[in-house]
Amino acid sequence: MSLSDPLGDLLTRIRNGQRAGKAVIETPASKLRANVLDVLKREGYIRGYETHEVSTGIAAIKVELKYAEGQPAIKRIDRVSKPGRRVYSGIKDLPKVYNGLGISILSTPRGVMSDVEARAANVGGEILARVF
Repeated sequence: MSLSDPLGDLLTRIRNGQRAGKAVIETPASKLRANVLDVLKREGYIRGYETHEVSTGIAAIKVELKYAEGQPAIKRIDRVSKPGRRVYSGIKDLPKVYNGLGISILSTPRGVMSDVEARAANVGGEILARVF
């Protein structure tokens, strides 16, 4: 099966898994997905993730979702830059998500990072997603 937007698929799986109250979801593995999950883990939106091999040459990622008192840690997760419309931002124009309560996930020349890390590193890039 071919996906035109693998990152959008990951975000939808997380969104659907939390709405269904799942503890763990599974998604096909890729470097971009792992980097985005790394940012979500560092910022405290998921418990963790691990990569495992499904069959020869095919890997998958198990994502352990996080809940606080029965409520999902992620209230809202949206894809910003899509295959049909890429959204880029310089460091000066980088928007704050919900007045700094949420994060933006960026793909920068220094790797995938949150907007807080991008401001500290003084780099801009493609805004991949918004999380609150």
